[in-house]
Amino acid sequence: MNVVLISTYDLGHQPFGLASPKAWLARDGHSVRTLDLTVDKFSESLLGAADLVGFYLPMHTATRLALPVIDRVRRLNPDARIVCYGLYAPLNADLLHEVGVEAILGGEFEADLVRIASPAPPVRVGALSPPLNRDREGAVQNGDRQGAVVTIPRLDFITPDRSDLPPPDRYAQLRDGADSKLVAYTEASRGCKHLCRHCPVVPIYRGQFRVVSRDVVLADIRQQIAAGAAHVTFGDPDFFNGPSHASRIVETLHAEFPAVTYDATIKIEHLLKHRGLLPVLRDTGCVLITSAVEAVDDRVLEKLEKNHTRRDFFEAAALMRAAGIALQPTFIAFTPWTTVAGYRDLLRALAGLELIDNVASVQLALRLLITSGSRLLELDDVRAMVRPFDTKSLVYPWVHDDPEVDRLGARVFRLVAERQKQGRSRGEIFHAICEIAGCPQENYKLMPRATIPFLDEPWYC
Repeated sequence: MNVVLISTYDLGHQPFGLASPKAWLARDGHSVRTLDLTVDKFSESLLGAADLVGFYLPMHTATRLALPVIDRVRRLNPDARIVCYGLYAPLNADLLHEVGVEAILGGEFEADLVRIASPAPPVRVGALSPPLNRDREGAVQNGDRQGAVVTIPRLDFITPDRSDLPPPDRYAQLRDGADSKLVAYTEASRGCKHLCRHCPVVPIYRGQFRVVSRDVVLADIRQQIAAGAAHVTFGDPDFFNGPSHASRIVETLHAEFPAVTYDATIKIEHLLKHRGLLPVLRDTGCVLITSAVEAVDDRVLEKLEKNHTRRDFFEAAALMRAAGIALQPTFIAFTPWTTVAGYRDLLRALAGLELIDNVASVQLALRLLITSGSRLLELDDVRAMVRPFDTKSLVYPWVHDDPEVDRLGARVFRLVAERQKQGRSRGEIFHAICEIAGCPQENYKLMPRATIPFLDEPWYC
């Protein structure tokens, strides 16, 4: 069978979600091509000859970008079978089925893709358990959606096949002062132990995670280093869901490639719990850790069930500075519980912690997305405020009780978009945000930009 796997957006990485299933499908005897539309053009010749087209949907932006491409593929090749897989595929299963998608896969999708590509009759899979239904008016209801449950089998992963993906120099790079490095991307685990209310991993994995064997992870990194990469991004939702597994991988990596650096995502909770491993990370080449702080208001953190507090964030920031590893906090700046005073407090907290240049400017403008299947819909106040599900934006729209918060959020978002296009620094944008937020213009201490490594892809949703 001729199979084409498509990615529409993956944070500037060479997609693991194309390379891994390609290896599985090729092993089963299929002819497989990958198409990353973030760097390559739509290919009518390639897709016109496809028997099966798979769309990788790991996030909200990828899903929105995929919808018009799905329509284009259907018009070009009406006989092709279309499947969607990745975290956001099951979250939008009803809509995807309506636009002609045959099968929806979540969680560990590789073996299911092989099964679908076989001559056996197609099977519709991919509903959530338990999801949220909508009545005729689009209001949120508790209940079960009809369909198969997403399962999370323990797969024996194989080395991803990146042979026809664009080279690393066409993707995001690590910037560290005047230097830049090509970046490898891999995953040492998938899923997450935790149940944060707003996280898209939770409706699919429900507190489970699955490790990719150390040999497979290292083989995947080796092939990307051979292609020119000198830095590795570990894309696990939380690298310390399995701290021993993570430590063994980076120790082996450093022993084999001592000049290669890396970054990972780790919860504030885990940075504190496993603080003794921070020197191990530093000594094996970790230069950057991303952590989804989300807020500095304990009331908001409690609503999101982040399992850390404002004080924990401050402590983790100090630990990271002492360890000599850059911390990159991410935030949901505007939520239904944000106040204007609370937003100003966030700005002052970042300034006081000397983290202004550690935070991508867009993080100060992001608005909470309430997606289908979100645990946020368990909250009475959220259910009372959301409007009917919007099939264009793929979220439940909401309006803040205080119009001033929504006006501020819109102004900050416009400012960030404009100033980033102008090439302004994070520090300059931060000061401009302070002005429109009504913060006193204190003499904030800015760290020299050259001392803070960062990946030049700023979006995180």
